[in-house]
Amino acid sequence: MEYVANKEIVAKRIAGIFKTGEVINLGIGLPTLVEKYIPQDVSIALQSEIGIMGIGPAPVKGSEDRDLIDAGGSPITLWTGSCFFDSATSFGIIRGGHVDYSVLGVLEVDQEGSLANYKVPGKMVPGMGGAMDLTTGARVVIAATLHFQPSGASRMKRCCTLPLTAMHKVNLVVTDLGVFQVLGGRFHLTECFAPYTPEWIQERTDADIIVKNDYRIVTIDVPPNPA
Repeated sequence: MEYVANKEIVAKRIAGIFKTGEVINLGIGLPTLVEKYIPQDVSIALQSEIGIMGIGPAPVKGSEDRDLIDAGGSPITLWTGSCFFDSATSFGIIRGGHVDYSVLGVLEVDQEGSLANYKVPGKMVPGMGGAMDLTTGARVVIAATLHFQPSGASRMKRCCTLPLTAMHKVNLVVTDLGVFQVLGGRFHLTECFAPYTPEWIQERTDADIIVKNDYRIVTIDVPPNPA
């Protein structure tokens, strides 16, 4: 079976998790794709650590406002009722436990729930941003990632090898192969995305994966978008 990387699968599955009224923080990179898949009947508040509540969809190309950007510097729009506030208030929201879900891209995530997402030794470090606060303050931390690195090695590990952003904070991992809960020092496969099988995933992942008895095989329909 040939693996074809697709970030859209990850984004669409995560978007289906949220419920109306919840406050969500989407990290830079892959997590920013989640917003476009939020169901129309679900109303959430997207928060940015730079001081925004109520981020809307990405602007139509050519209509960007250079003064409206997210934490990663990408252009955004705002919903009616959106608001701005200073960094102290923004991090008070995060540290006060008012963010329901933090969705973070990762370089590696391990079965103990630790994640590495800000530094590769020998390369320029853009900074950790608000990741340490988001992993500590959010009610649920979701690691959003392609399952494999460009080298073919799995991003899911028994133990992270890169400098850690946080230890033992990840609750859920969503890759383009499936959904994994982090429980008791193991990854627990709850959903497997067709056409892949649990056995195929286990054989190619450098981690201990337990397949739950009630796991589901799910088809995620998205436009082809090799990453």
